[in-house]
Amino acid sequence: MVTFLPSRPGRLADAPSFARTIGGAESNVACALAAAGHRAKWVSRVGADGFGDHLVEAIGAYGVDVSAVGRDAVRPTGIYFRTATDRATAGHEVAYYRAGSAASAMSPTTVPYDSVGDGRVLHLSGITAALSPDCLELMRELTTARAGRPLVSFDVNFRTGLWRDAAIGGRVLLELARGADLVFVGEDEAEEAWGVCGPEAIREELPEPGVVVVKRGAAGAVVFERAARSPHGGPHAPASETVTAVPAPRVDTVTAVPAPRVDVVAPVGAGDAFAAGFLSGTLRGLDATARIRHGHLMAAAALTVPGDLGEPARTEDADRLVALDDESWGRLHLAPGWTGEDQEVRTP
Repeated sequence: MVTFLPSRPGRLADAPSFARTIGGAESNVACALAAAGHRAKWVSRVGADGFGDHLVEAIGAYGVDVSAVGRDAVRPTGIYFRTATDRATAGHEVAYYRAGSAASAMSPTTVPYDSVGDGRVLHLSGITAALSPDCLELMRELTTARAGRPLVSFDVNFRTGLWRDAAIGGRVLLELARGADLVFVGEDEAEEAWGVCGPEAIREELPEPGVVVVKRGAAGAVVFERAARSPHGGPHAPASETVTAVPAPRVDTVTAVPAPRVDVVAPVGAGDAFAAGFLSGTLRGLDATARIRHGHLMAAAALTVPGDLGEPARTEDADRLVALDDESWGRLHLAPGWTGEDQEVRTP
């Protein structure tokens, strides 16, 4: 979608003008990954209008492959207006104008699997499922187990304003999340969507995915990573022993990493940025702590700018911060401009 941000704080009704930018959970992730040096492809549909031109050109300028973006000659590009305040606050307002948009017409027919299944990771958002029955059908197809599919990453992104019935929306998103390999979910949205509180309860609600990332805002993130364990205590049984084939019990490795202190300019887009940082670490084969820390740093880049997308730190600089010992990591203080040439990273 095209996003319009007010020129000053306050109610949408009081905003005298708006700045145009790009928005959308999946495109945010793709842009952040491309800016971090990964190959990223954005698959969607936009109108054959000026706003569609803007989205394709702006997202492509990040280095994202936009060759699979469809243009709809009948339906317009979706737009929305929002305030700069946090979604969790009473002052946050969002005005969506996406009913009947080009993106809402996505379906298994208009977005064939071959256009999305050729990467190492396929990242999806629960927002798409709320746009139309056709979009939900597409999401169900993409989260259905099939041979050779890429790692399916799913960000729950529960937005009550997009669902006519929030309870039904919660159930739909739970179904889709259970079909993914990697799930991102905020602790607050899990409570709102499913009525579960705390990381452990969230993991119990999502037993199927191999990795579940519970985002806890300023408190950090917890990752549950599941691996099979032999019931005999090792990979091989003695040659003389008769072994009955039984499913190996599955256990989680749990990793919790606090978030660094950040001087927040605007909170919107931080969740998408966190997902991009975590996926970047996943693509690089990093351990859980490093993946979470890269997620936190990418989120901090978004938190310290007014729009949805921040400039990520240079890879070597991010790796240096990720490699800090726990005490030094706990003292990190990231302010606006910290990813630029004159970095402002304080470790008091």
